[in-house]
Parts: sequence; C-alpha cells; structure tokens
Amino acid sequence: MVNKNILIVGVGGQGTLLASRVLGRLAAGLGADVKVSEVHGMAQRGGSVVTHVKFGDKVYSPLISLGDADIILAFESLEALRWSDYLKSGGTMLVNDQRIAPMPVITGDKEYPSDVYEKIRQRVGNLVVVDALSPALDCGSGRVANTVLLGVLAAGMDIDKDIWLKCLEETVPPKTVDINKRAFNAGYKML
Repeated sequence: MVNKNILIVGVGGQGTLLASRVLGRLAAGLGADVKVSEVHGMAQRGGSVVTHVKFGDKVYSPLISLGDADIILAFESLEALRWSDYLKSGGTMLVNDQRIAPMPVITGDKEYPSDVYEKIRQRVGNLVVVDALSPALDCGSGRVANTVLLGVLAAGMDIDKDIWLKCLEETVPPKTVDINKRAFNAGYKML
C-alpha cells in the first residue's frame, strides 16, 4: 500500500476529530500501518483543530511535515489558508466553503480576509471548494457537514465506498448512523 498523508484542519466543534477517527479506522481495516496525531488548540473557543493521519506499508512518524501532505481536508476556509503550506506539490486541497470568524475577528482586532481562495490558489495547484453545509442541512443537521466532507474525500480515493460506509457506521454514535450515511452519500456525489 502506498503511504498517504492526510491533514484534517478546522475549527473546534466542526467534527474534525470524528473524521480522523473514521479515516484511521478505515486505514487500519485495510491492513495499513496507521498513525493519527490530534492537536487541539483553543477548540472550545473556536480555535484551530488539526489532525495528522498517516497510513501505508510502514509509517514512522505521526506528524506530517511542511510540504508533505498528499491531501488537506479543510473544514473552514481560513484554516485551509493557514495550513496550505503543508500540501505537497501535486497534492489536493479539499475545502468546505464555510467561514467561521476566529477570536481576533470576533473582537474586532482583525478582519476576515476577503481573498482567502485567491491566496490559497497562489500556493496550491489542485484546490477543490465545496459547500458541505447545504447538503448536511438537507440531510437534517448542519452537524453532519463533516461526514459530507468525508464523502467528498472518499470519492477521490481508490477505496470501495462500502468499506467507508462500514467504518462510518462503526464510528459514529448508533442513533446518528442513518443521517451520517445520507450525508456521506451526498458528499460522495459532489465530485
């Protein structure tokens, strides 16, 4: 199995950690060596949350180095920009088109940049921007936007969709399995 480095970035409360658990379970189920490292910032205040997920034949370090991520899955636009330097040349950045103001913007000390995607495009060759919130709301809850994004990620990977769905079912709370499956399928159809 070819080694993959996937960086998942977002803001506290967006479900990035659940997404990383699904991805880690998926890779382990495929027999890969898996390393997952979660970094929680001031998540309770809407701070940055980053997860490094590495898997393949043999993985030595749990952290992805600058310029070494094959894929960056960004749950929020400014976090995508903040972490874009971690993407390798030829890598893919998948971004949820959602803006969550960080504390300096909320307090009025800074402004949310209006040109986030232009700045990202200057750094990243393959940028895919999707609206994950709308299909999540169509499924019944904005809280499953993370699962919509997993569906988008899965559509671009060479791993059977049913394996993804099984891992999702084994990871999410039992009462949320149906809505998460609908959200995943909605994301899977977006690419």
